Amino acid sequence: MLLLTGVTVILAACGNRGALQPAKGEALPAPIYGEAIAPSGEDLLIPSSQAMPERSDELLRRSEKRQDDEFDLPPPG
Repeated sequence: MLLLTGVTVILAACGNRGALQPAKGEALPAPIYGEAIAPSGEDLLIPSSQAMPERSDELLRRSEKRQDDEFDLPPPG
């Protein structure tokens, strides 16, 4: 048990905390069309609003009857 805990602590402590760099022989992506400069590695880690949409917590205020869905068809056969 003690050995397993020690190995877990050692493995958890070996993460890289330096700045992100592209792999050897690779380059960062070219600038986006219309942008003057290419994004840095840190900029590429920030998700866009499409990748992380905001949550809508709007509650239903009253019951509403569902509208007919013309594409909700029974299975064939």
